[in-house]
Amino acid sequence: MADYTAYFNGEWVPFSQVKIDPMDRGFMGGDVVFDVARTFNGKSFRMKEHVDRLYRSLKVVRIDSGLSPEEMTDISEEVITRNEDQRAEVGDFSIWQFVTRGPGARTRDAGPPTVCVKVVPVGFAQFAHLYDEGAHGVITRTRSYPAQSIDPKVKHWSRMNFAMADLEAADVDPEGWPILTDVAGNLTEGTTNNVFLVTDGVIRTAGDSDLLQGISRGMLLDLAHQLNIPVVAEDLQPYDLYTADEAFFTSTGPSVLPITRVDKRQIKDGKPGPITQQLLAAWSEAVGVDIVGQAAHFRNT
Repeated sequence: MADYTAYFNGEWVPFSQVKIDPMDRGFMGGDVVFDVARTFNGKSFRMKEHVDRLYRSLKVVRIDSGLSPEEMTDISEEVITRNEDQRAEVGDFSIWQFVTRGPGARTRDAGPPTVCVKVVPVGFAQFAHLYDEGAHGVITRTRSYPAQSIDPKVKHWSRMNFAMADLEAADVDPEGWPILTDVAGNLTEGTTNNVFLVTDGVIRTAGDSDLLQGISRGMLLDLAHQLNIPVVAEDLQPYDLYTADEAFFTSTGPSVLPITRVDKRQIKDGKPGPITQQLLAAWSEAVGVDIVGQAAHFRNT
């Protein structure tokens, strides 16, 4: 893999030279927030929304990055520009921003923060084939963190529950993508995505009290409004997903990814549904990239 240029604590370095102090609280306790944007044809997508979410997370956990949101945005755009000469080989980039509290034995005494912005190729190989086949979902026993512990709107790396959910999903279905629930058994989100289903022409999704407010989720809601497709946010149980007409994930890499099986139960006819396809087409038009075609072309790079 190419050694892309990254921003690390005020310097531009090859990513291979990014080294985290073993005493950094981001490493020791997951005391770190992050965000992930992407490019479409080399242009960043909703970068302001990603940076704004990052800074909301920083405010909640009380980490001062030492950079203004505008400076973080400029750095994120520059990391794209500095690696543009290598983009043609991989199609597009994901842009990762993370800020740790820094080294320290106690949270209150830690610092200075560690700040990094890097790019990696969009992982097309993970999902390119699923636009036609559909992903398999698995509803796991491992739950989402309740808001009483840490508000899920904070995008952080203290995510052992996500790791366990991924292992559980693989136990049930080697191709399974985990879907978590809250403590009451209502559907919340996946480990890297938000979950939607369609019933009688209405898009249904969980409310945002126990899930991350995904930037791609916001884009999906905007597209649904433009297409006059009704959307409701409500409590959803596994029953609703099993009996849906369609289901799909939204996330930064694939944008919209059909779900055709959940817990080894086929969703409707087992094929990506028409509303899912309509939303994918509208997203492709909005960003000027054939999302499905690009993923197929670069899946082996």
